[in-house]
Amino acid sequence: MKLLIHICCAPCFIYPYQVLQEKNYDLFGFFFNPNIHPYQEYIRRLKTLQNWSKDQNIKIIYKDEYLLEEFLRGVVYRENERCLFCYYLRLKATAQIALKGKFDAFTTTLLYSKFQKHEAIAKIGAEIEKECGVVFYYQDFRKGWKEGIMRSKKSGLYRQQYCGCIYSEKERYMPKVNNEQKH
Repeated sequence: MKLLIHICCAPCFIYPYQVLQEKNYDLFGFFFNPNIHPYQEYIRRLKTLQNWSKDQNIKIIYKDEYLLEEFLRGVVYRENERCLFCYYLRLKATAQIALKGKFDAFTTTLLYSKFQKHEAIAKIGAEIEKECGVVFYYQDFRKGWKEGIMRSKKSGLYRQQYCGCIYSEKERYMPKVNNEQKH
């Protein structure tokens, strides 16, 4: 099977890549992440993937577009649903490339993270499958979470501490405030 896998970052790609290689899939990566901000973070993740995939001799398609304004327009006033918009945006782009490249299916490294909403990703993937006519391949890669972390550290890869959007960066640093503590 010829499979296109959306890659959010190199560390999250390591374990799914290993699993899918063991299944002898003809695997291509696809990097498209307009959610990653600020720009320096975007470049750091892009360069990490470029260097690692070159060392591993992995085929990657890059849609290197920094679309800050487009991403923000899509989530403004819908911040609580931002992940759903983000999943849809990236999976739809992946499906479109998969269709154009005559891939049998598409998937995403988002299915590796224990911090992502797997049910939502699966649902959105299935919707896009119907829209685009290319199969969404679902596999829960979370069981390899610790192995992927270990391997990425051993490889000396840059490991980010938030999903990439400015909202998650804010949540990472700002203390949680409950209603009783608000002024």
